[in-house]
Amino acid sequence: MKLYDLELSGNCYKVRLFAALAGIDLEIVPVDFLGGAHKRPPLTDLNPWGELPILVDGERVLRDSQAILVHLAGSYGGAAWWPAEAPLQAEIVQWLSTAANEIQNGPASARLVDRFGYTLDKADTLARAARILPLLDAHLADHDWLAIGRPTIADCAMYPYVALAPEGGIDLAPYRHIARWIERVRALPGYRAMPGT
Repeated sequence: MKLYDLELSGNCYKVRLFAALAGIDLEIVPVDFLGGAHKRPPLTDLNPWGELPILVDGERVLRDSQAILVHLAGSYGGAAWWPAEAPLQAEIVQWLSTAANEIQNGPASARLVDRFGYTLDKADTLARAARILPLLDAHLADHDWLAIGRPTIADCAMYPYVALAPEGGIDLAPYRHIARWIERVRALPGYRAMPGT
């Protein structure tokens, strides 16, 4: 199983993190992102969107980190990470959606501006972060984990860009429940860091 990867991408890291936690072997294939390798064949043959990560598992090729997390958890991670019951799956998926929307367009985009020089509306990214982080902190005041009372792919999906928020100029100090959750994630057996976390 191959993961076409960029080390500094939080979306790629989600997949690497989950694989490490679940004991799933991945062959990591570094991609020359700055050279644009993800925007031309052979990578665009795998993912015409021209984005990373890309997972190749036998004949199956998947793009999008959230979809890859569901595939890996459902196929190899066991019920601990992806339960069979639809209501429990839905509880996890709502956090996958939050990771792909509010977190991606808030803290993750603020990091793109500050760390990588992207031309985005920084004020908008900060406003989005200022909306979602208090909601996340309030949820974590009453829950050790994001969904179903235990670590799941919901935590793997949300963790990278929340933990990397300071790289986008976002102070996490006011969010003590988020800070405790970050420490719980870091304490999980098999945890593997990325630069910045």
